[in-house]
Amino acid sequence: MRNRALGIALDAGPPAAALPRLLAGPSHGGLPDLRPDELIDLAEESGLTGRGGAAFPVWRKLRAVAQAGRQPVVVANGVEGEPPSRKDKLLLGRDPHLVLDGVVLAAAAIGAREAFVTVDARARSELEAVQTALRERSRRRDRVRLRVVTVPTGFVAGEETALVAWLSGKPPRPTSTPPRPFERGVGGAPTLVQNVETLAHLALVARFGPTWFRALGTPDEPGTALATLSGAVRKPGVHEIPLGLPLADLVAAAGGATEPLSAFLVGGYFGTWLPAETALRLELLDAALRPHGASLGARAIVALPGSACGLRETARIVRYLADESAGQCGPCVNGLDAIAGALERLAEPGRARPDDRARLARWLDQVRGRGACRHPDGAVRLVESALRVFATEIERHARGRCAAGR
Repeated sequence: MRNRALGIALDAGPPAAALPRLLAGPSHGGLPDLRPDELIDLAEESGLTGRGGAAFPVWRKLRAVAQAGRQPVVVANGVEGEPPSRKDKLLLGRDPHLVLDGVVLAAAAIGAREAFVTVDARARSELEAVQTALRERSRRRDRVRLRVVTVPTGFVAGEETALVAWLSGKPPRPTSTPPRPFERGVGGAPTLVQNVETLAHLALVARFGPTWFRALGTPDEPGTALATLSGAVRKPGVHEIPLGLPLADLVAAAGGATEPLSAFLVGGYFGTWLPAETALRLELLDAALRPHGASLGARAIVALPGSACGLRETARIVRYLADESAGQCGPCVNGLDAIAGALERLAEPGRARPDDRARLARWLDQVRGRGACRHPDGAVRLVESALRVFATEIERHARGRCAAGR
């Protein structure tokens, strides 16, 4: 098969269905010359879902924007504001061309003539890698205008509506109110926002097909994903995994735990705490995690050692989330600050007030679902899981003791 636009011979056939895929090394060369409906159909057949956190079917987004009836825009989200996640930065630095291939394909599928690649303003090496790749592509005659844009560092800045606001000349603040970006996004145009890992997968699906993509993973959650494992493991970092891999196997691939583990934070700072003995029996699938109130999210996983205090770690994270508020509403500005304060008292042995737990439960109910964006809801999910998993530790702290020896 040849790329008719560039006259470049493509691979005679797909590579073996094995790891690594995304992290196999720089991917250059032509792309198949597909009609817009062909690429969307391939995305549907592959079962590819978004790798930024929501796991929304990629083909649905493509089709919605393609049918919007106005000139659309593509936004590749490489901001990665999630502190325990490093996957997007790794991918941008290692193989920016694969991401850009996905951007070009997505743009062709929806009829976009302009696309933005967004990068954290502090991610200097990744920014340079993308800029270099764009210069190299000047000879490839991509049919879309590609631009790289830096976004202010911040937890909420990588949310898709915050990116749309920033690219439209406004502060990068998220919102949960309509219209959604696919209806009216950057400059009022229908906008496809996809995580950079998602777009890299799309490029591989276009090259090698849905059957190749589905050869790893499970029938309902196919393919591979980049997972960032940190905490008490010997080799923390980013791993490419087939979806469905047991968490115990991911820990083993990271060299094993450095000490006995008490819990895992699954899904990043908007994720869920799970007891270690439970988490290590689970497969890395949303279907397996859902009964435990968890999801993969951005696939950022933190292994908490038994020598650390889960309450202190949760209080630290929630204080960070409170400080990262977009400042748009009371539930975020006042509610998260109050919740963080109550957690900080619970985390200090002997410091909690008798009514802190009851107040905390009441504040969580008052904040849930009432924010101008979903930032408060993510924090509530994290805190509620901590109250379940670390319930014994809360009682121990109330008596002036701490399992972590503090």
